Amino acid sequence: MQNLDRIDFDILRELRADARLSNKELATRVGLAPSTCLVRVRGLQADGTLTGFHAAVNPGSIGVGLQAMISVRLRRHSRSALESFRAHTLSLPEVRQLYHIAGANDFLVHVWVRSPDHLRDLAMTSFTTRDEVAHIETGLIFEHARSTELPDFLDFEKDDEK
Repeated sequence: MQNLDRIDFDILRELRADARLSNKELATRVGLAPSTCLVRVRGLQADGTLTGFHAAVNPGSIGVGLQAMISVRLRRHSRSALESFRAHTLSLPEVRQLYHIAGANDFLVHVWVRSPDHLRDLAMTSFTTRDEVAHIETGLIFEHARSTELPDFLDFEKDDEK
């Protein structure tokens, strides 16, 4: 990945807030000519900094009645057990996000389901029956919000002083 400068970061921040911005509007917001802005965006895509553009969907609009986080503890911590569980979990249509974590549990799995019965059936057939799984715990999600802000951990002021 390339070393980002303040303009690259501003491009990412603007696209994070609204990925549907036209190149012309994006260029205006970050103070570049449209052609230069397009080259920068393509560069951020090519080097893997900008990994995609996504449509946010209202879960209720597509029949999702319940969201949950399923904490999973594995029996063994071998690479094959981790990879097997990961591949299985990501193949499930209900799974929105998978987090491999440190601590008492090994994974957090964000799922979308139609109903409490659907959640129970998913847990019983797709998690507790797996040989890799020792324990699961399910927590219901009452609200899910996503920040569009990017944390600014890069020190551009030092770069500007050079």
